[in-house]
Amino acid sequence: MRFAAITAAALSALTLAAAPAGAQQQPMHDMKSMGATEHAIHMALADPARPEADKARDAARHPAELLTFMGVKPGDKVADFFMGGGYWTRILAPLVGPKGKVYAYQPGESIARNPDGAAKQDAVVKPYANAVAVRDPLASFSFPEKLDAIITVENWHDLHLARDPAGTGSAVARRLYDALKPGGVLLVVDHAGPAGEAPFASADTLHRGDADATKKEIEAAGFRLAATSPIYANPADPHTNKVFDPAIRGKTDQFTLKFVKP
Repeated sequence: MRFAAITAAALSALTLAAAPAGAQQQPMHDMKSMGATEHAIHMALADPARPEADKARDAARHPAELLTFMGVKPGDKVADFFMGGGYWTRILAPLVGPKGKVYAYQPGESIARNPDGAAKQDAVVKPYANAVAVRDPLASFSFPEKLDAIITVENWHDLHLARDPAGTGSAVARRLYDALKPGGVLLVVDHAGPAGEAPFASADTLHRGDADATKKEIEAAGFRLAATSPIYANPADPHTNKVFDPAIRGKTDQFTLKFVKP
């Protein structure tokens, strides 16, 4: 149970390693000039508890930029919705700090399909005193307190797979709305599907989503679209490959939508 203190040297190395091409020559932010949230984000990314495999993904995932766009800050109560392998949970826990809380959610249905799913989920949260594993079914999940923010990355299309009841996406959007405080943020990132297809038509075949359909579904639950970001846009993606295809994996064109509960 820990919140690591990171040296300036380690932070400098992390900043250079994660910088996009062309930005390597820019000086590291002076720690004294950083805002409190920016500082907390950089400290979280430099946390030595993060696996090297996670750190290797940072250059492509741009976590500092995404979390700044989202607006998560120390003390926030947040949910990592469909937490998967825990990449975002392991950043959020040190970021929100001891006064915050991270609810690492994985659907009960997913846990039931994976015999070691619960153990893996528990292993992700174990190092963090402020992280809690949640594995309720999609139809009945809840959190013990109202949240400041919810993040779900590359998962909204999973609410539209043939194995789940029709209307699952709409029902989940309503439950997420209820889970947030007024002014709370829902951040959705997902793989973009082929243009012109029916809503979520490629959810099962390509594991891709639909930006317009996602927006409409979430707004119908009461959310307001506050902003979008091109952070994961990739015009070179033909949108016709499965997201697991080695030719495109990790480089898919993705939409990033920030919603607010009024």
